[in-house]
Amino acid sequence: MIREELYITEETRGTRLDLVLSAGLEDYSRSFIQKLFEKGAVTVNGQVCTSKKYKCVEGDLVEIQIPDPEKLEAEAEDIPISVVYEDGDLLVVDKPAGMVVHPAPGNYSGTLVNALMYHCGDQLSSINGVIRPGIVHRIDKDTSGLLVVAKTDKAHTGLARQLEEHSINRIYRAIVYNNIKEDEGTVDAAIGRDSKNRLRNAVLREGMPGYESAKSAVTHYRVLERFGKYTCIEARLETGRTHQIRVHMAYIKHPLLGDELYGPNKNKEGAKRQMLHAGVLGFVHPVTGDYMEFESPLPEDFRKVLDRLREA
Repeated sequence: MIREELYITEETRGTRLDLVLSAGLEDYSRSFIQKLFEKGAVTVNGQVCTSKKYKCVEGDLVEIQIPDPEKLEAEAEDIPISVVYEDGDLLVVDKPAGMVVHPAPGNYSGTLVNALMYHCGDQLSSINGVIRPGIVHRIDKDTSGLLVVAKTDKAHTGLARQLEEHSINRIYRAIVYNNIKEDEGTVDAAIGRDSKNRLRNAVLREGMPGYESAKSAVTHYRVLERFGKYTCIEARLETGRTHQIRVHMAYIKHPLLGDELYGPNKNKEGAKRQMLHAGVLGFVHPVTGDYMEFESPLPEDFRKVLDRLREA
């Protein structure tokens, strides 16, 4: 049994509880979360809550009991995917927003892994096991853009080494709240589990609960366009922690537009997910030694939000 807990803050007060949990438990489907309510596995301030429509009150303590996962067996599914590049060792995929990378309880199908198994057959690396075949790194469910997948264990090992050495070039496009006055900057702040909200990560400083297990994280950002109340930026990852850009930008008071977990639940300017797109991916091919770089255009929903901000 996995036990998670969170405290409702000013950011999420007044929001339906099932939406708060869906934002925090990204690998789990909304139907899986709703079943937790039905099973009495969600409590608010020590009382079982069966209403998924419960409106959160600031200060609420929410506890979630997630059953131990069943043994998952990922199955191949004929799901269209956008393959940007492919050879015998690896492939680069342009993932749409809304697609989970690998199966998890409540999301047994419809994931990128299910699609890859159909596309590649048994030609995926086995290093990360049967649930994450070929997956070297991941991007969040509601983040769009590029990721590289390994077909062979040799390719997987080589790509993983580059990730550890921070030599893979990963550049994202994002829209954030508020005007960033400086043209560029760097956030160098360790990230770990938020002690007040176990569904989130947070910047942790020395002396804070959980600091000992926090991992170093560095994000470089550059302003591309300003809209007064919002700013479009380019963010380059030096490290690759879970939710890193989302956590770092929220930490400096510029949360991502549309981010229900780390940003305000209002004034979304039509954004239906966090405005974050993995637009550039560059790495040294682990077998040939050639440097390769790929670029993904902004998806339609991202462009529409930008157009709306420009016209405002």
